[in-house]
Amino acid sequence: MGWIFLLTVNCLGYALMAIDKRKACRGEWRISERSLFLCAFCFGSFGVYAGMHSCRHKTKHRSFQVWIPFLMAMQTWIILKLYTGSGLS
Repeated sequence: MGWIFLLTVNCLGYALMAIDKRKACRGEWRISERSLFLCAFCFGSFGVYAGMHSCRHKTKHRSFQVWIPFLMAMQTWIILKLYTGSGLS
């Protein structure tokens, strides 16, 4: 997994949260929570988390409070295992 991919998917996660917040304030069509979680699951959890807190969006939703930090922890572990050469076993 490359650093460019990680940077891109996290920028996308941040952007999705910011766009959804703006749409929520305007009463417009929204980005589904499923899409936000899918982006987070695809190693964009840090961007989604940053977007949650900087845009003050979805911070009171229990599912986001629990699952986004969990994904961050799991993805950090996976990335460290891959980049330290110790594998995923």
